[in-house]
Amino acid sequence: MTRPITVGVDGSAESLAAVHWAAREAVRRSLALRVVHAWEKSDGEDRTGDVRDALAETARDVTGRHPDLPVTTDLLEGDRVDALVAAAADAETLVLGTRGHGAIVGFLLGSVGQQVVAESARPVVLVRAGDLAESEAAGREIVVGQQGGPDDSAAALEFAFETAAARGAAVRVVRAWSLPTVFTFSPASLKLADEAGGLEQYENKALAEALRSWEERFPEVRVTQHVEMGSAGEVLLTAAAPAQLLVVGRRAHPSAVGGRVGSVAHAAMHHAPCPVAVVPPV
Repeated sequence: MTRPITVGVDGSAESLAAVHWAAREAVRRSLALRVVHAWEKSDGEDRTGDVRDALAETARDVTGRHPDLPVTTDLLEGDRVDALVAAAADAETLVLGTRGHGAIVGFLLGSVGQQVVAESARPVVLVRAGDLAESEAAGREIVVGQQGGPDDSAAALEFAFETAAARGAAVRVVRAWSLPTVFTFSPASLKLADEAGGLEQYENKALAEALRSWEERFPEVRVTQHVEMGSAGEVLLTAAAPAQLLVVGRRAHPSAVGGRVGSVAHAAMHHAPCPVAVVPPV
């Protein structure tokens, strides 16, 4: 079964930008669009009719811009995190609106939004209110972070390359590195670095190895390897400043007190100026 791209709406400017981002991506990938609103019905006035009317209006706006795009709407009642995580499970990608450099807004208040990102089995894309179609113009790269060995960051790399292929965009793959501490340094690591011609060359070779299969799979996508010493979050955010999309991998294991996205993904979610795709591990 072909999965749709699903977008959550709440009537805010942020969610409207998310709808338009999701619609454009659905058209590029020849997928359907599902527009949902997640809410917990209060004991007060029943506004179900108003919400359904708003969903229908959003759908009409989308079909007015993209007449051939199949669009469906759903009102999801119950716990917001559970409802959105369930919606994401049935989607190719879940798209949500975010506000500035702060928390996700609307039906995603405070930690709720981060929980959805942390628990989703599918990629979640976060879009800010100022996002425009022009930001996806040719020349703006898709930036993705890579770390570890050839199989690490595989899910994030796959998302970045597939998105770039659909858009005709280039990909910049960023790998940050730092000098080993006295606690992590070992004769074996020194030998590996020496054989590679130094620590920076070792990191370049590691990145090239991680990208080999993706470059073979997507020969039409132009790739720039970006290796830089520094904090992974800072290096990635600097590289993403002119990007049309930033793709980051999500932490593999939840914490004892709930889902966590990892420090790099957290920094990207709150500080990247462009849309951010947070991709769960395979």
